[in-house]
Amino acid sequence: MCLFLCSQSMNRISFLKRYINHLVKGKSKYYLHSPFVYELMVNVIQDKRHFYAYDEIHYLRQKLKKSKEKIKVEDYGAGSKTMNTKRKVSDIARLASISNKKGRLLFNLVNHFECKTILELGTSIGLATSYLAKANSKAKVTTIEGCANTASIAKSNFELLNIKNIELITNTFENVIPNLTNKGETFDFIYFDGNHKKEPTLNYFNQLLATANENSIFVFDDINWSNEMWQAWQQIIKNKAVSVSIDLFFVGLIFFKKDQAKQNFKLYF
Repeated sequence: MCLFLCSQSMNRISFLKRYINHLVKGKSKYYLHSPFVYELMVNVIQDKRHFYAYDEIHYLRQKLKKSKEKIKVEDYGAGSKTMNTKRKVSDIARLASISNKKGRLLFNLVNHFECKTILELGTSIGLATSYLAKANSKAKVTTIEGCANTASIAKSNFELLNIKNIELITNTFENVIPNLTNKGETFDFIYFDGNHKKEPTLNYFNQLLATANENSIFVFDDINWSNEMWQAWQQIIKNKAVSVSIDLFFVGLIFFKKDQAKQNFKLYF
């Protein structure tokens, strides 16, 4: 127990140090010399437009927060440090689901870059998936969830939001990803949010590189959530296939544009 508590304390200290470092080194749009990153910052990251889909998903979230339903969750990733295996749907909506701010970022990215083929690792109860699908109704969103009970809640939520462009696969990433790469699938957008451990994150990234094209965007959630995730992010941005990385502290963006010089940015979000 003592070792566990010491480990938790060290993680919190490391997190705080990284956050302070980000505040010191992070840049606003006024200090960006890359036209691509400046345009991304102004027209995507800082886009303040309000879409009707935001309200739909927000109202659904509020409804889920009041749910009294409990489900047994099979957690294949690092998991939450605050909830047990038997979880209230309201707790998942409140503690483990994507925030409105992050959801709008996903929406803006898909909308701005007109992404047509989207993959999500980690459906949970489907709120992030809904942002992705609502951003482009003509896109095909493939989302993978290992827990059948959680997937069932997500499916109901998609029906409530009348979303028709989502394919929900209930299986482990380890089983599904090889099938995607073997079929020669390519994705314009991949959202990594199903496992917050270093080695699995790197394995999924390396496998899914085969599905990327020059205009693909990879988004990694919680890149500073733990020391492991920070270490994974450091290795990802060094990969020779990556041209531009954007560290928004809570989220990391990866681009593969061949006409861009390799650069790593820390931006305010």
